Amino acid sequence: MVGIIGGTGLGDALGAQTRGETHDIDTPFGPTSGPIVTTQTDGVDIAVLSRHGPGHTIGPSWVPYRANIFALKKLGVTHVIASGATGSLQEDVHPGDLVIADQVIDKTFRRASTFFDDGMVGHVEFSRPFCDGMRQVLLTVADRVQANVHDGGTYVCMEGPQFSTVAESKMHRQWGGDLIGMTCMPEAKLAREAELCYAVVGLPTDYDCWRPHEPGMDRKALLAEIMGNMHRATHNAIELIRAAVAHLGRHPPGDCDCHHALELAIWSDKSKVDRAAVERLQPIVGKYFEAS
Repeated sequence: MVGIIGGTGLGDALGAQTRGETHDIDTPFGPTSGPIVTTQTDGVDIAVLSRHGPGHTIGPSWVPYRANIFALKKLGVTHVIASGATGSLQEDVHPGDLVIADQVIDKTFRRASTFFDDGMVGHVEFSRPFCDGMRQVLLTVADRVQANVHDGGTYVCMEGPQFSTVAESKMHRQWGGDLIGMTCMPEAKLAREAELCYAVVGLPTDYDCWRPHEPGMDRKALLAEIMGNMHRATHNAIELIRAAVAHLGRHPPGDCDCHHALELAIWSDKSKVDRAAVERLQPIVGKYFEAS
């Protein structure tokens, strides 16, 4: 089952286009951003979730990331394609392009970023934060969209909700960042802990604030331009994701290291872990405690 997490713009667009069974999943981490809709397309089961909730009412710092990923895992999701509106930090990453990121710099600090906060210790390997297999699926179908699709890029994830200062934006460029956004962390970390194959499609809408705007352009005109770029990128991202799901239907993915991320990651002595802690995370860790 493929989980699709829609970010700014794409979340509402997917929600409006998806019809199926609606689920309100109970999790140890509270409610999800909104109902999860399950359906089938091209022979593939999919589960669609709007990250910011219906009507975009949840800011990036308050998205219930743990509840969202836990609920997708509980539903049976094995692979996730996420999207997110971003700013571009590089001249050659144009607004309206799509970026299949391969690295991330996490600058968030308000968000719970692990499932292992009570009763057991987990340390997942995260040197390659996005699933290579899912990235390749998205790149394989890139010719299906009328947009420039970039293979790789470093996503700098900031806390927000305010945008960057000029000094920060220039610093992020010096770090080697290609995109600046607010939502792929801790989502990708939690997906790895939940042993899900996770990839993100970045939707650049502008050049952040490092690049001067057109002389004489007022704020309303600038916002209209950004929203136009978002609508164009959203349309292309939906087409890319649809093509990726269809590809997965024709070429079902095999086993992946992501699906075994916890095999060597649970450092706690299993005989010392309280059963309540295991039950709390049953969909995620249960298989590693079956014989303990």
